[in-house]
Amino acid sequence: MFSASEASQMHLELVLIPVRLLLVCSLQIQFADQKQEFNKRPSKIGRRSLSRSISQSSTDSYSSAASYTDSSDDETSPRDKQQKNSKGNGDFCIKNIKQADFGRREIEIAEQEMPALMALRKRAQGEKPLAGAKVVGCTHITAQTAVLMETLSALGAQCRWAACNIYSTQNEVAAALAEGGFSVFAWKGESEDDFWWCIDRCVNVEGWQPNMILDDGGDLTHWIYKKYPNMFKKIKGIVEESVTGVHRLYQLSKAGKLCVPAMNVNDSVTKQKFDNLYCCRESILDGLKRTTDVMFGGKQVVVCGYGEVGKGCCAALKAMGSIVYVTEIDPICALQACMDGFRLVKLNEVIRQVDIVITCTGNKNVVMREHLDRMKNGCIVCNMGHSNTEIDVASLRTPELTWERVRSQVDHVIWPDGKRIVLLAEGRLLNLSCSTVPTFVLSITATTQALALIELYNAPEGRYKQDVYLLPKKMDEYVASLHLPTFDAHLTELSDEQAKYLGLNKNGPFKPNYYR
Repeated sequence: MFSASEASQMHLELVLIPVRLLLVCSLQIQFADQKQEFNKRPSKIGRRSLSRSISQSSTDSYSSAASYTDSSDDETSPRDKQQKNSKGNGDFCIKNIKQADFGRREIEIAEQEMPALMALRKRAQGEKPLAGAKVVGCTHITAQTAVLMETLSALGAQCRWAACNIYSTQNEVAAALAEGGFSVFAWKGESEDDFWWCIDRCVNVEGWQPNMILDDGGDLTHWIYKKYPNMFKKIKGIVEESVTGVHRLYQLSKAGKLCVPAMNVNDSVTKQKFDNLYCCRESILDGLKRTTDVMFGGKQVVVCGYGEVGKGCCAALKAMGSIVYVTEIDPICALQACMDGFRLVKLNEVIRQVDIVITCTGNKNVVMREHLDRMKNGCIVCNMGHSNTEIDVASLRTPELTWERVRSQVDHVIWPDGKRIVLLAEGRLLNLSCSTVPTFVLSITATTQALALIELYNAPEGRYKQDVYLLPKKMDEYVASLHLPTFDAHLTELSDEQAKYLGLNKNGPFKPNYYR
């Protein structure tokens, strides 16, 4: 005989048996359906294997960072392909012209966040201030750059373009530009030889010679000086936006070898205080997250350099709970770091304990092999400066070290004892190689570049000598004012009495030319 409780339990079990059988059958049917569906899938997608890790395949999904990649793409070099756009024009070299529609959508999205360039198109399009200008450019080829190029075209310029970084090109954007009639020579993942070949294709073309240069890093300017110095007889000026490129220009000027006027956009207020600071404050986290999925809270990070880029990186990492150290050579920037709450150290003092190393100095040989040898297992190493000279990556290409590609732009470098570091973008610019940057901030820089081109191109002879110049403060303020309506911002106006008291024009400029 069973007790009342035991009988109740047996009754419950008998009731549940049909339910369990129903669930098992349902799961079996679902599994069979899934298996059947899986078996329908092709064993190969293009030239790729389905056995890749999830982390690798995730980089192929459509995003502006990874750059859209059609599954039908093969590994043929774009230099070996003959492509034409829908109008029959083939004066370009890109990954795949079929991606143009995707690129056009990206450009249209970027236009929404670049109000100043769009306003510049409307205000100056009738005047065509760049009519007759032949601009050769070497910048990151992204949706934001495409908006700048199409603005220059709307203002009357002809453009030929190459990429300043072998990893930062968005292939679909390059395709959209080529479809739109622009001569673009760039694709994501160029070799070093491809890089210089693309620049040469922009410059060395029959029946077309540039009269303006828009550079980012100085490589285009260097190439023309090296290969085609006679071109400078017709070039009216150079516009340079990076600290690396500006440094090269000042070196040329000091040596008496700069033969045309050059505009230093990098040190304009609108570049330094916005692009370098706010852009890097957001994109450093984006680049690190997309590549490593790292959690920042509690991590020890050393940031080499406390200029505007370094300040942005440190602020973002501190806000996420990281313990941030700073290295710096300049006592003024060093004091700023201390008063912002960061501990100032030498790299050797913390290299064994930190989890992440970030360079942003614009210098060379900041992180050397001796530092890399002493890093802890799993340390993440990356660069936020323009050039790839800050981390001594070449010293890691030795027989005793093993390189293991983890995912796009992420490599494990493994020592004989099993220690490994995580190297991002092979030491090149992290944010534009591995993620994206805030479009609105780039609108500020791009508008500054456009105005600098207009100024140099239209300047009367003699206004600018063969030297490096800063953008007039009035133009800096004009760029800023074009972006204020986005925030529904309302400027306060000086009264006549106030303007007289300060010794200013009511309409500006409000800062002296030496203000930075």
